[in-house]
Amino acid sequence: MTGTMRYSCLRCGASYSAETAIDSRGCPACASTAPANLTIVKDDRAAVRAIQEDTLPSLWRYARDLPCPAACAVSLGEGLTPLAPAPAIGAQVGVPRLLIKNEGCNPTWSHKDRFSTVAVSFAKAAGASVVATASSGNAGASLAAYAARAGLNCIVATFSGAAGPMLAQIRKYGATLVPFVHKEDRWRFIAEGAERFGWFAASPCHAPVVGSHPVGIAGYKTLAYEIVEQLNGAAPEWCALPVCYGDALIGLWQGFEDLFHRGEIAQLPRLIAAEVHGSLAAALAGESDRLPDMTARFKPLAGSIGATRSTYQALKALRQSRGVAVPVGNEGLIELQETLARKEGILAELSSVTPFAAIADLRGRNVIAASDRVVVVVTGSGLKDFDRSISPDAEVPSFPTVRDAWNYLREEALEKAFGTFA
Repeated sequence: MTGTMRYSCLRCGASYSAETAIDSRGCPACASTAPANLTIVKDDRAAVRAIQEDTLPSLWRYARDLPCPAACAVSLGEGLTPLAPAPAIGAQVGVPRLLIKNEGCNPTWSHKDRFSTVAVSFAKAAGASVVATASSGNAGASLAAYAARAGLNCIVATFSGAAGPMLAQIRKYGATLVPFVHKEDRWRFIAEGAERFGWFAASPCHAPVVGSHPVGIAGYKTLAYEIVEQLNGAAPEWCALPVCYGDALIGLWQGFEDLFHRGEIAQLPRLIAAEVHGSLAAALAGESDRLPDMTARFKPLAGSIGATRSTYQALKALRQSRGVAVPVGNEGLIELQETLARKEGILAELSSVTPFAAIADLRGRNVIAASDRVVVVVTGSGLKDFDRSISPDAEVPSFPTVRDAWNYLREEALEKAFGTFA
């Protein structure tokens, strides 16, 4: 490992050695009061600049700030994703200075690759032969790909009804897919595998969830490093992303904190969590560190962020950043997905368009100023959940003749775009 590493509780600050067996229950001292995840602490980190001169073509250019050295990296070329202005969708939501960090450009088409490259590198260096996760899609696909690259076995415990394209992706990478009728059984299965056979459990496998393995979460810090680098050393006023258990949210925040404490940025951004059922919004309205378990009033299209209870780590990131959480429902999500694709050329999965709905809501309430620079982290490609976002009647018919094709364009009122067909 790089330098001297230890674990620390995000809530109470209790310190644990690097040799501690990580349990997805989180900090033992906080478990009965407010379950909280652990985080990585590198005792030599103050002497390290996050933005480095390294030329590695992946997020491993920041290896000195990660739990593993670059020499141990299991990499597929992840990170260094584009940050592009999005004026059309920005105008629609009332924020002209909107930019999109497109994580769909990662090797398995989601931000989870930042987690998996670090987690699998750590697991392999530690001698693990099996990596395992409980996942509805992106995390499982990503872990499966990196396990294949590392030559490790991978177990993905999922549930019936998960998005079909993602399950197919997991199988293609050679992972063993284990679907359960009851979602909670996934966790018990992964926990038993870790306890009995020494599997490296990357995901949560106990309730209440505190978050994923802290080693992998450190990979999300590179999101902040890249954003600041791409903005020529500046931080945006706001950074928005879809949030379930908050792994990416806390990692992103820690990355910004690193840069701020080292004097590399002059201000910290405020964070926006687009959620589904409102657990974080309810927690922010109170003073407790224990997250409420909300009642699910509908089945979300954005299934990957559909948990009814979030985590302390997400709450901490929002509180420290003076951030906000905005519950987003199903209404308008598919239309927003299509607008983003048609106006910006970015096809995002349904959960990844929830931040745009949240931003429109906050702009309407003047929480966000029109002059603010806002970065949206689009966490995954829309190819992931086409089975949920395309209706059966959306197919274009085949035409027996060229004349039939012209007639179709005329009937669809497309003459204005392509010419007059009369």
